[in-house]
Amino acid sequence: MTSPHAEQLGRARTAAEFAAVIALLDTDLNDAITRKSELAEAEDRAVFGDGDLAAARAALDDCNDQVALLEKAIDAAGKRRAEAALCEARADIAALGEEIKARATLLGERWRGVHRLVEQLRQELFEADALARAITTANSLFDAAGVRDLKVNLTTTRRAAMAGARAAAPARLSRPALQADRLLLSFLSPGGALDPRPPLGAPVDGVKSKFIPATPSLNERG
Repeated sequence: MTSPHAEQLGRARTAAEFAAVIALLDTDLNDAITRKSELAEAEDRAVFGDGDLAAARAALDDCNDQVALLEKAIDAAGKRRAEAALCEARADIAALGEEIKARATLLGERWRGVHRLVEQLRQELFEADALARAITTANSLFDAAGVRDLKVNLTTTRRAAMAGARAAAPARLSRPALQADRLLLSFLSPGGALDPRPPLGAPVDGVKSKFIPATPSLNERG
């Protein structure tokens, strides 16, 4: 193994650094194997008197030692590379664990915020319902007194109050979150949980449907 490669192998710490050194060693090994084949041919020629047999065998022995040394170095570097990769994977997992722990803390804060807002929403709904019931009672009195111009249209009031911009849902949303979002939107949307559709044929804002006639009462049926 050449000195630069030995120094690089000694400095290597990460799996990528070990891989770079192994690539250089593989190149040297391929060159040594090619040289070994050439030296073996030279030894064969020397056996038949073409060349110095002792020198050819000495050169071949040196090349075999070089091949063995390179193979040993590559094997050792491969083991150290595997160990480094394992340590890096463990470090990545540990870092991910810390990141997830921080996200779990943030998630807890988000859920506490959701809890606070839901309870605030419930309280607002309770108070709005009490006001709506009071207005409904007053509307009945106005009807009885023949002063319908004093009546308050609860549907119009509610829809006007709930009009406005809405937050856009993210592209990726879990099924439970999607269902919860639809439920929340039903509080704001016409015909939703707080704005039920009138029965078929019933008056809408004082106008009877012209498409589906109201079902006649028993008196109307004669």
